Amino acid sequence: MPETNSTDIITRAKAHLTPALVFHTDIVAVEAEGLYVWGGDGRRYMDFSSGLATVNLGHCPPTVTAAAKDQMERLIHSGCIFYYQSEVELAERLARVTPASIEMFFFSNSGAEAVEGALKLARFVTGRQGIIAFTGGFHGRTLGAVSLTTSNVKYRNRYHPLLPSVYHAPYPYCYRCPMGKERATCHTDCFEQLKRILRHQINPQEVACMVFEPILGEGGYVVPPDDYVMKLRELCTKEGILLVADEVQTGFGRAGKWFACEHWGLQPDIITMAKGIASGFPLSAVGASREIMTRWTPGAHGTTFGGNPVACAAACATIDAIENGSLLERSAEVSAYAMTRIRDLQRRCPSLGDVRGKGMMIGMEFINPDKTPAKTFLEKTQLKCLEAGLIIVECGIDKNIARLMPPLVTTKDQMQEALDIFEEALLV
Repeated sequence: MPETNSTDIITRAKAHLTPALVFHTDIVAVEAEGLYVWGGDGRRYMDFSSGLATVNLGHCPPTVTAAAKDQMERLIHSGCIFYYQSEVELAERLARVTPASIEMFFFSNSGAEAVEGALKLARFVTGRQGIIAFTGGFHGRTLGAVSLTTSNVKYRNRYHPLLPSVYHAPYPYCYRCPMGKERATCHTDCFEQLKRILRHQINPQEVACMVFEPILGEGGYVVPPDDYVMKLRELCTKEGILLVADEVQTGFGRAGKWFACEHWGLQPDIITMAKGIASGFPLSAVGASREIMTRWTPGAHGTTFGGNPVACAAACATIDAIENGSLLERSAEVSAYAMTRIRDLQRRCPSLGDVRGKGMMIGMEFINPDKTPAKTFLEKTQLKCLEAGLIIVECGIDKNIARLMPPLVTTKDQMQEALDIFEEALLV
């Protein structure tokens, strides 16, 4: 692998790229394949970030790149001027793998765009304006999406006033219960707080939708209690509120199933998806039932670049690869091994306070002896991992939660190698 002058690239980047854009590492990527990224320094790194949970098949999967190349030679752009095959085929595939309640789709380019589309759809078809999101959620950084985002106040800082009629209920984060309860004595009090919002702040008849991450992403890789999820579905159905499952990060096998809501048998009214949909090509979608989507009248929403032919071809190939490679089943075995080993590590490391997750979406919360967030400890661990060739990124409001999100194609041997590095960084 020829070396690249990494210092020169970084210097030029800092001269012309806004400092608002933050990079997690100083690696200058030259080439990537599968789990691995080669830097300009000639080193190979194991990428356990998957490009922020996006390249679920690993970097540059051959069947996806081949499909994209084939499409590029025939049609690159439509701009909604004409129909084309890759977009229609993708919609058909998505109708097959999404929950049964989802039948029709609107394609856009990013997760934030999908969330914006879901908000517009919900308000349009219900005639209501209120929106309820959950504290700790991350839904994007465009103005409407960031009005829902509360994983960190920095995302909202200096952007007020935000979208009106947005209310926030506590997310059921049991390790750090927002209601101050312990798991053994909790009776889903956070759900009662949601009900209080509907009694004291906004009438449920004015709420268009609730936007819920089935597993909290940027906010800490938190898995909600089973009874909370089903109570949420029952409440929305009772009050005629559309339940939006934000599956931007959790979709396409990341959480062990096609979509995380399947773990609870949850049928959302609207679903948002992006990240893993097209193996790194910019693409996202809003999905809903035929009954809901057909009430979104022609011209009520639109796009120029959404549903790009090349991105749609890549997405079709991505779905095919997950199915043909039995990657959901394969990743389940590897992630089960990882969880077993990490929980064993937890018993030997007092700083590892909580281990949680589903599939290739594993969160590890680091704490000080008094259970306060151990951000510095995690930072040192990440640096040691990076020096040993393993990329791990953090999440949570205090940045004390390590998230493991390797590609679905990761083998047990590769997982073992990565956890060897992680364990040594943690214990030595």
